[in-house]
Amino acid sequence: MRVIATKGWQASYADPIRLRAGEAPRLSGREDIWDGHRWLWAVAEDGREGWVPDMLVSPEGRAVREYSALELGCAVGEEMEAVTETHGWTLCRNAEGAEGWVPSRHLRKV
Repeated sequence: MRVIATKGWQASYADPIRLRAGEAPRLSGREDIWDGHRWLWAVAEDGREGWVPDMLVSPEGRAVREYSALELGCAVGEEMEAVTETHGWTLCRNAEGAEGWVPSRHLRKV
């Protein structure tokens, strides 16, 4: 699906958290609600830390799938391909092929 940025976005973290499926991140106990969705502050085995969607971590404390919190900067009016959406964020691919997360509230379907 094609989307267009209605508001610009800049990436928040230079070296965001990445998790492999089955990895056991350390959860700090910090939580946040973003657009009605629960996020957990996690530390990956490689030491990177950041917010992860609550459903990403199983009750046993393992990542249920691969995940990267890499965000994609974009400008107002930029068209992108929406790959998937979760927890108020959309994974987008821009015209150059770069992928990353953009807040869903900053996007509109084309």
